[in-house]
Amino acid sequence: MIIDWKKIALEMYNEMKTEISGMQKKPGLWAILVWNNPSSEKYVEQKRKWAEFIWMDFYLYRFREDISEKELVNEVEKLNLDEKISWFIVQLPLPNHISDKKIINSIKREKDVDWFHPINQWKILIWDNSWFSPCTPEGIMKIFSYYEIDLVWKIITVIWKSNIVWKPIRLMLINAWATVISCNSKTPDLSQFTSISDIVISATWNPNLIKSDMVKEDSILIDVWFTFLDWKIYWDMDFENLKDKSSMITPVPGWVWALTVANLLANTLKASKK
Repeated sequence: MIIDWKKIALEMYNEMKTEISGMQKKPGLWAILVWNNPSSEKYVEQKRKWAEFIWMDFYLYRFREDISEKELVNEVEKLNLDEKISWFIVQLPLPNHISDKKIINSIKREKDVDWFHPINQWKILIWDNSWFSPCTPEGIMKIFSYYEIDLVWKIITVIWKSNIVWKPIRLMLINAWATVISCNSKTPDLSQFTSISDIVISATWNPNLIKSDMVKEDSILIDVWFTFLDWKIYWDMDFENLKDKSSMITPVPGWVWALTVANLLANTLKASKK
């Protein structure tokens, strides 16, 4: 079965649209975009498109590529202090001369709907589900919920290396009583872990890292990211040779953005009701 990211996201959007249509004041999302990275431009456009689809206001602040780190921190602080702005995001990645970590840490955690701030991520560690979840990990968890996949007793290998996705999804899976194996693209003999796993989740930016002989029959395969090589998109998983061996697999081409954006807007809507 091919996992349908977009169908799940569209159902979420329609539910949010119905809810917002009955609200006296529309919620709004503010975003900071630095430079004109094509992927970031496209990603922000998706956020604008779907915000407008569900009748949510969207405001974009653009800054030039050569803005200094100090200047950007000052701009973030302005949004922190502006009482009219309740929730905002800073689109990542940032130019190389600006520290993603420093900018994330400068966002007021009460206004952080991406849920990237370290104090917000810490809540996942202590099983605090009372507020938000990071958007991409939550999208993965929604797949399991949508297809009624019980994670108890499941062995799951997570292949990742990012603070904003890799660590949160591991904790969320552990909190769901899964047995989680943590790997990365440098793990020796990766197949010894993937071959015993019921579920494999990968986002290493390594083309066709996961091949057919590395997974067991009827496993569930979640491929979250891709890389460009010679002007062609490659995903972590060798989709053509895996689609018949797996019981469920995310599509190639396919886009995790569908659920990531849906969860960002869901976080924003939830925040607006507080």
